[in-house]
Amino acid sequence: MKEFKEKVAVVTGAASGIGRAIANRCANEGMKVVLADIEEQALNKAANELKAMGAATLSVVTDVSKHTDIRSLAEQTIQTFGAVHLLFNNAGVDAGTGRLLWENVVEDWEWVINVNMWGLLYAIEAFVPIMLQQKSEGHIVNTASIAGLLSGPGNGIYSATKHAVLSLSETLYQELRLTGSNIGVSVVCPGFVRTRIMDAERNRPAGLHNPPPLSPDRNAIVQLARKAVENGLYPEDVADQIFEGIISGQLYIITEPKFKPAIRQHMENVLNESNPTPSQMQMVRNLL
Repeated sequence: MKEFKEKVAVVTGAASGIGRAIANRCANEGMKVVLADIEEQALNKAANELKAMGAATLSVVTDVSKHTDIRSLAEQTIQTFGAVHLLFNNAGVDAGTGRLLWENVVEDWEWVINVNMWGLLYAIEAFVPIMLQQKSEGHIVNTASIAGLLSGPGNGIYSATKHAVLSLSETLYQELRLTGSNIGVSVVCPGFVRTRIMDAERNRPAGLHNPPPLSPDRNAIVQLARKAVENGLYPEDVADQIFEGIISGQLYIITEPKFKPAIRQHMENVLNESNPTPSQMQMVRNLL
């Protein structure tokens, strides 16, 4: 997909971070932008700023973990703009950072899986049939993470869901190609990006809270991750790479080459049926 002007883009998690940068880029490309986010105040602010740029916008308060919300998002998009050409499944949360797998509670798993996996599945179910019926060129971008290619200690839930996003994206790409569709698929795997991902707890449903505090050594892992996010890529740089990937038809978009040696080593371990060595595990931990 190379032409964007007057096309309709739907962006989840559009009120901040990577989603906001994607929405801005869509507006700059002359697209009609549907912004979806769970935070109403931030969503309205983003929509007003895009309107000030001259973009035709629709903002829909959306909890992607709810099937009815995603269905409503699709319906309102078609009612307002009559089509959807680009779908950015970007909304995501992290919980349990710093905890080892057995230290997480069921509520941690439920929240992250509901947003990161079910949100993606609901969007595929709601939007792909619409895009296929249009018979026009389209593209779907799913936001995974470098944690979808590498696994590190203290981040198991998030990593598991992002591995799932990667696999689902690969399957969706293959199925759309095999059925002769002209809808492309990309999965973006960012490293650390200057977003509010470390503050995702602000949007955790009341019934899924995990109140026990972290121990000092586990909290140290969280602080290291927070510092890495603060020094990460700017969301606008990630958005630019995403659009380059759409134009070139890339399935995989890895935003930072520095991760590739660790990814290559991981793949070699799989193919050679080799266990990761302590030095390899430390390399991954340092990257993540």
